[in-house]
Amino acid sequence: MALVELSRYPFAMNAEIARTYLESHGIGAVVFDSGMNGAEGVPIMIQTRLMVLDEDRDEAAKLLLEADLA
Repeated sequence: MALVELSRYPFAMNAEIARTYLESHGIGAVVFDSGMNGAEGVPIMIQTRLMVLDEDRDEAAKLLLEADLA
């Protein structure tokens, strides 16, 4: 069970929305780098990463595409 990067977001709020959406569909997700994103003041430089388990990656990617959250 390894975490893999599913997506990157320039704003931490968008990553949290995607995480919550995935969790509402039974897929666990974690947001990395959200503190660095806001602390630096330039969100494009350090994007927030949305991580999921490797075995959930394909289903999670499909869900985010369908919901226009990718």
